[in-house]
Amino acid sequence: MYPVISISREFGSGGHSIGEKVAKELDIPFLDGEIVTKTAEESGYAKELIEEQGETASAANKWFDISAASAMYFQSPQDEIFLAQRKVILDAAKKGPCVIVGRCSDYILRNAEIPCLNILIHADMPHRITRVLERYGDITNVDVRKRIQKKDKQRRTYYRYYTDQQWGAYQNYDLALDSGMLGEDTCVHLICELASKIDKENS
Repeated sequence: MYPVISISREFGSGGHSIGEKVAKELDIPFLDGEIVTKTAEESGYAKELIEEQGETASAANKWFDISAASAMYFQSPQDEIFLAQRKVILDAAKKGPCVIVGRCSDYILRNAEIPCLNILIHADMPHRITRVLERYGDITNVDVRKRIQKKDKQRRTYYRYYTDQQWGAYQNYDLALDSGMLGEDTCVHLICELASKIDKENS
């Protein structure tokens, strides 16, 4: 059986596209946008809010303040969204092989002791800028480089806050691939080859 595959990615590195192609090649479910839909069902929050906050929460951006006069603890919507996403990820992984993109899925699966193949997709800045412009267009008055750096910073903060670990640290991954140098198709091939090797070893 193929392993559950978790794909972490730098913004603009093509992680979503690579994950989608891997899932298609292996004929297993692909979870990225679907996580948003199912998390909305689990949490009751709007999909737009989950898309915005699903990987960009920060310790400095809590939604509810606890007043000194109140002894009651309020769980923030960000935390509720994280817990709902965690449930969606675990439910999907327990059903069988699938590809899951982002949202601390590598940590969540590892912490739940669910066997998984953890992949990191990265690329140099020129390749990422080109990809972002191709996918989103040239947005007026927006510095693409700064947008990419901001998105990565938000993901690092989110990951650190919910896992107490460093996002992008090589120790958290089984395979790190430079999509800028290798190209999407080679990344897909390498991931599928590794997944197939694990499948044969476990058969």
